[in-house]
Amino acid sequence: MLTEIIFTFLWSISPFGEAKVGIPYGILNGVNPLLVFVLALVANILVFPLMLYFLDKINILFTRWFWYKKSAIWVARRAKKGSGEKLEKYGYVGLALFVMVPLPGTGVYAGSIATYLFNMERKKAFLANAIGITISSLIVWGITHLGQGAF
Repeated sequence: MLTEIIFTFLWSISPFGEAKVGIPYGILNGVNPLLVFVLALVANILVFPLMLYFLDKINILFTRWFWYKKSAIWVARRAKKGSGEKLEKYGYVGLALFVMVPLPGTGVYAGSIATYLFNMERKKAFLANAIGITISSLIVWGITHLGQGAF
């Protein structure tokens, strides 16, 4: 059971799934659904400060390497394309809406990158990300938990 709890946390903090994968993983592997929700939400919220630290400090060091710089530019363009319109039109509410959608490429990693690229106020952006993550996690949790009960 401890292994499933650890993997739920790791999936939820991972850029390969976030809570969108961590929640179903934990619930479908028998972890208490409330524990799964809290664990996945906390892990996903932790991404925002970790990503901004990475972007502020470590990203600058890595841009010295061509392969990293090329990849970082690709990610930045994709984040601007995906979230730019919403952020310009709706501001922090748009950021929350962007992060809220439980689809690949719309989570807190993209929201953190958008915050960095658009030089948004960090406290407000953190709150918008946290609200978006919470709603997204509730959607995924509800679908997984209710869907599991149906079978």
